[in-house]
Amino acid sequence: MANVILKKKIDASTSALGDVKSYARKVWLAGLGAYAKVGQEGSDYFQELVKAGQTVEKKGKKVVAEKLEAANAEIDDAKNEVTTFKGKVEVQLDKVEKAFDTRVASALNRIGIPSKHDVETLSAKLDELTALLERVARKS
Repeated sequence: MANVILKKKIDASTSALGDVKSYARKVWLAGLGAYAKVGQEGSDYFQELVKAGQTVEKKGKKVVAEKLEAANAEIDDAKNEVTTFKGKVEVQLDKVEKAFDTRVASALNRIGIPSKHDVETLSAKLDELTALLERVARKS
């Protein structure tokens, strides 16, 4: 009976060893099949990936170009607004400057200080008188 039990154990371990070998062979064959399939279809799959990448790149470039154009348009609008505002400010500053000049000239005139125009008029009259005196002095 000991021989029967031992024979059953040997048969069971041989059977398990056969199953492991069979499974290992299947794993090996599956690996070879995957390698062969990648070799055949890998190039085609790579080309599909390249095409998909090109499509995404085109779309991305288009979106970036649109965003850049929109940003440039906003910048141009802001520049125009600043230019318009600058023009308005310059006009207002000119008005303030003229009003200030008028007030200062009026105040100086009130206290007896002649204006630039008054000085220029007097200077022109002096030039005329000097010329007249020189002519009179030459005649005599």
